[in-house]
Amino acid sequence: MTRRETLISRSIVYAILTAKEDGRPARKPSLLRRALRLFYLYWLSFRLVREDLFKPLRGIWMINEDSYKASFNVRKQIDKKNKGVLIPMGDMGYSGSTFFCTNDGAYLVKSVPRHFEHDFFKNDMLIPYTDHMRVNRSSLLVHITNFLESTHRTIGTLLGLAPSHHIVMENILYGQDQEPQDGPKPKWESWDLKPTSYFFPERDIAGGALASQATKSKLADEFNDKIRLSEAQATEFERQIENDTLLLANCNAVDYSLFLVRISASDAPTIEPEPLIQLEEAGDEPTPSVQPPFTPPNPPSWRTGVVSSDGREIYRASILDFFWAKHTIHAKAMTTLVRGYNLIDDRGPMSITTDSEEYRNRFLDMCKGIVEVQV
Repeated sequence: MTRRETLISRSIVYAILTAKEDGRPARKPSLLRRALRLFYLYWLSFRLVREDLFKPLRGIWMINEDSYKASFNVRKQIDKKNKGVLIPMGDMGYSGSTFFCTNDGAYLVKSVPRHFEHDFFKNDMLIPYTDHMRVNRSSLLVHITNFLESTHRTIGTLLGLAPSHHIVMENILYGQDQEPQDGPKPKWESWDLKPTSYFFPERDIAGGALASQATKSKLADEFNDKIRLSEAQATEFERQIENDTLLLANCNAVDYSLFLVRISASDAPTIEPEPLIQLEEAGDEPTPSVQPPFTPPNPPSWRTGVVSSDGREIYRASILDFFWAKHTIHAKAMTTLVRGYNLIDDRGPMSITTDSEEYRNRFLDMCKGIVEVQV
């Protein structure tokens, strides 16, 4: 782990473990420290944005606060290799976002470095998202448990060396790295899916010859198979996808993706069930128990694992990356560029320049297209 990664991850951990009830830093810096912190490269002071919204959500999701903080507590998870800090996962997409994982694998920390994305989430998406998640316990939208922003500007944030905003979210690959007591190591597969019918310059200009393989590897995956569900499972899956994407379309979001995980049933982690969370309890905050974050409700959900209709596979799924809004200045500029290119070579819109309702329709068609109903 580099010094940069170590300092950024420690800044994040410190904020989560020590923030006040309102999300502000526990300590007020001295006048000298406030004057000097402009020159920091990687060490930042973060506040937890709208902790008054996220803490009740964690309660609704049955995340015990002590267990949650224990995932970030370096003193309880000292490891000689990574010294208890978050585990860096590198750059995993076009946005330039960097990822960290908690030592127990339960949570991911993703940077949101681009201003138009974190500004959209904070000012336009945050309240609709939390309202939606409170009343839709079976939502496939990823569970975001915290949103952090820097309390000040530094040379590091101004130069883009240290991201000023991060989200914390549940990791639906939780359990993948658990070593089996006997037998072969479990095989897990995952895909980051978007409609592939859009114009992607890296793929479609000159047949992709102008882009490196590393660049093209960051494009959306293709799932050349089916998820095999019963009729009831398929109906519920489609209903929930329609419900979630309606919210995203209403917020003018585009370019989100479906993260799909497939595990052989014999390889799936054994998890004890919890009592069923009834939908009529949506307005109340249940008392969370001390459980791993992916202990499923009864029946299992798409975030904890749905058994295929033939009993051979288990699926997890989550909708990710709903930070690109069609109405932002950046998106409008990209739309203008693509329209100009289409005057020369009509390729149609990109996934980031299309209308939110049109993107939703293609996304729904993609999700329905990967389902095979078995009686």
